[in-house]
Amino acid sequence: MKKLFKVLHKAVRDRAAERPEIEPLADFVRIDGKTCLVTGANSGVGKAVAIDLARRGGHVLMACRSGHPEAGEEVRAASRSDRVEMLRVDLSDMRSVHRLCDELRDRGTVLDIGVLNAGLMPRRARRTAQGFETMFAVHFLANRILVDRWLRDGTVRPADRIEEAPRIVIVSSDAHRSAEPIDFDRFGEFTDYGVRDGIRHYGASKLVLCTYATELSRRLNRDGEGHVVVHSLCPGPVNTAIAREAPWFLKPLVVPMMRFFFLTPEKAARPVSYLCCADDAGKRSGIYLHMLREKRPSEHATEPANGARLWQASAALLKAQAPPKLGAPASPPACGAKRRL
Repeated sequence: MKKLFKVLHKAVRDRAAERPEIEPLADFVRIDGKTCLVTGANSGVGKAVAIDLARRGGHVLMACRSGHPEAGEEVRAASRSDRVEMLRVDLSDMRSVHRLCDELRDRGTVLDIGVLNAGLMPRRARRTAQGFETMFAVHFLANRILVDRWLRDGTVRPADRIEEAPRIVIVSSDAHRSAEPIDFDRFGEFTDYGVRDGIRHYGASKLVLCTYATELSRRLNRDGEGHVVVHSLCPGPVNTAIAREAPWFLKPLVVPMMRFFFLTPEKAARPVSYLCCADDAGKRSGIYLHMLREKRPSEHATEPANGARLWQASAALLKAQAPPKLGAPASPPACGAKRRL
């Protein structure tokens, strides 16, 4: 309970001290003709991002756990766009993640913008179908599989000029700053925890995600090779359904505090839209935003040695989760699409 109140206090403090350095994206900024995929787009920040990208002219693919057809209709109505599709994926099941990648490959989909937004904070540890802890699987492992497959299948195609590069935007959290260094000796092992330790494990999973984002940006934008812009961010304290698994005796306190002090999903989506659409954000890679202020992730997340170790440790997990046959791309991938990371 003490840790929960500490998190709530920090969220309220961050909200009160919010002084944006970056102006929210103007309504006239368009992304007509661009194909965007948003994970966890059926509610919260993901849904708000899907609405905004569709409103700006994007062809939006909403990747959600159970399809949520009503969410797709709501995004179409709110954006006044019929270029919105629902794709089913369970990011806690690596087989489902590969099926989504197969579908995108077989359709010949080429993404201009990928928003890796899906997140959760369960009350207690849960084991996925492959034996991983759920937050580790959803926040990191599924995202690494998605990006690896997209690059290999030609779903994301590196560009010769960074200004023309596709963008991958990773929604993380400043909670990564409070996490202990990644334990590479037990990397990927299931760890049991209860109500008291959920927040600590949430921060740990976000440290892995932030470390991955900085290493991915490093590897995809080497001199003399193609480019894929990679950014990450913390949207700030958001009033979403992520607290739906808070203990029943805390909900009477937590829910009103979130409603009163936390950002609406629409406001929290602003830094995501900026990184997806702003011209300035397309001229370099590796930006990390906390709300609408640019910051540097923690030292643990930006240390190249940690990034290299994370890459090596997760590569073994990816190999174990690969399906027996991935098949060939539907069409020949363009520049750098089969790059080995």
